[in-house]
Amino acid sequence: MNEAIFAILSSGLFRKFCTALIVLVIGILAIRIIGKVLKKALEKSKLEKAAHTLITSLAKTALYILLGLIVASTLGIDVTSIVALASVLTLALSLALQNMVSNIIGGFTILYTHPFHSGDFVEIAGQAGTVQEINMSYTKLATPDNKVISIPNSAVVAAQIVNYSAEETRRVDVSITASYAMPTQKVLDALALAGTMDNVLLTPAPQALIMNYGESSIEYALRVWVKSADYWDVYFALNKRVKDIFDEQGILMTYPHLNVHIQN
Repeated sequence: MNEAIFAILSSGLFRKFCTALIVLVIGILAIRIIGKVLKKALEKSKLEKAAHTLITSLAKTALYILLGLIVASTLGIDVTSIVALASVLTLALSLALQNMVSNIIGGFTILYTHPFHSGDFVEIAGQAGTVQEINMSYTKLATPDNKVISIPNSAVVAAQIVNYSAEETRRVDVSITASYAMPTQKVLDALALAGTMDNVLLTPAPQALIMNYGESSIEYALRVWVKSADYWDVYFALNKRVKDIFDEQGILMTYPHLNVHIQN
């Protein structure tokens, strides 16, 4: 029994197995260390934080494939045949997993073209939110109501992208209707007064405009410029301020109605 065990331990196959096991353990530890170093390097780099997951995932995948080939070579397996077989399997998988491949390519396209940055508020394919992450398959958006939307990278590349954070300033548009009985200049002056509030930029100056003559009211617009980060705070505050000033000055905000005249 002892002789059989000794024979196994002294055999070349066992030595190859032990060597391969050591290489595997060292390789896994090395990949983990490289992953941590890569993560720190990405954090110090100018690359988008949203893209860090994509880069680290692809790097780890490539390293594990390389480690697998090294372990196979240590066991005496012909790596050349494995590479050839892997090429065939890769082609077959590429055809079977076209969507996944398209998403990975889409991820690289996003990184190259930079249509948005991490933390930007964007609208993609009808979904709006703050860019949170770009991984191998999806771009994740965090919505204002605390939902996370995952959009396939291929869909992101193909869709129209609206980046609300690309510029430092944005224009806030508020539409209001007022009665025909109200003097237009009085309404315009009231809107101009409403546009003078905190966080509203003076350049370009706020604008009060007549937009349209409707069937039962005149449509006005108030346009002010703000810093992009202040957009929603100003938008909601401005709507309230317009109503308060209209109430103070006795300006009627009308609703659709129909006047019927009866002749005897």
